[in-house]
Amino acid sequence: MKVIISHDVDHITAWEHRKDLIVPKFVARNLIEAGLGYVSFPEFMSRLLSIARNKWQNIEELMEFDRENGVPSTFFIAVSNGRSLNYSAGDAGYWIQAALERGFGVGLHGIAFNNYADIREEKASFERLSKRDDFGVRIHNIGHKPHSVSLSALDTHLLNKAGYVFSSNVFGIEDPYKTGGLWEFPIHIMDGYLFQRETPWQDQTVEQVKQLTQRMVDEALSREIRYFNVLFHDVYFSRCFKGWRDWYCWFIDYCRRGGLPFVDYVGAVRELELQRQTAGTRAG
Repeated sequence: MKVIISHDVDHITAWEHRKDLIVPKFVARNLIEAGLGYVSFPEFMSRLLSIARNKWQNIEELMEFDRENGVPSTFFIAVSNGRSLNYSAGDAGYWIQAALERGFGVGLHGIAFNNYADIREEKASFERLSKRDDFGVRIHNIGHKPHSVSLSALDTHLLNKAGYVFSSNVFGIEDPYKTGGLWEFPIHIMDGYLFQRETPWQDQTVEQVKQLTQRMVDEALSREIRYFNVLFHDVYFSRCFKGWRDWYCWFIDYCRRGGLPFVDYVGAVRELELQRQTAGTRAG
């Protein structure tokens, strides 16, 4: 089994949210987590100070860590605004190029998914900023919690029609599968669903999350899953979220010690297409 690591970029600064309720909700969430004992006082204060520092991304730090650990991760970056996502196209272009220059993969963190004209326009914007056409898409706010986005078969058809190479928009312990020309990579682990099992705030300890992660990896191995797909948001790779960062560092080491190699989406697509070609040749 190979492991795919991706990072969604939902925020660049705190102040980009001055016209929505993200910052008040962030403060309320942290008060609850501190009150429940999941966050230490220094960690709680560092989260509040992050608002004043106006830095809500840790892309550079995460790229350095991934590079040092041989992780060919993919960063999903948005070029449009949507629910709780408000950074500029200029910021998007800067970080797309920063990731590519350091040898990482990039994908579109999409907003459009049910209108073909909007999908094409958004994809074209990403192509201009990245100067690439071999990328995939993950729709922002995908999931199965209230207010999350869930794609229909028609939505997936439109993404396929737009010419994306891959998609990562569903959850489940299953292998990648192809819809038309589009490879879908189900998400097996997302950080928020580990730490926030039953509530909108953290309700699990790091040790509980590690144990759950091990069970999920074991299940995937027992089911002979070929590609294990993990989503970790860059905002959590910070001392402001020490437990989340510690879990991610532990997981990367856990994979390395367990002999689970890393691959990115584009590399996995190449392998899958080669396997299909080989199987077709043998059948012929």
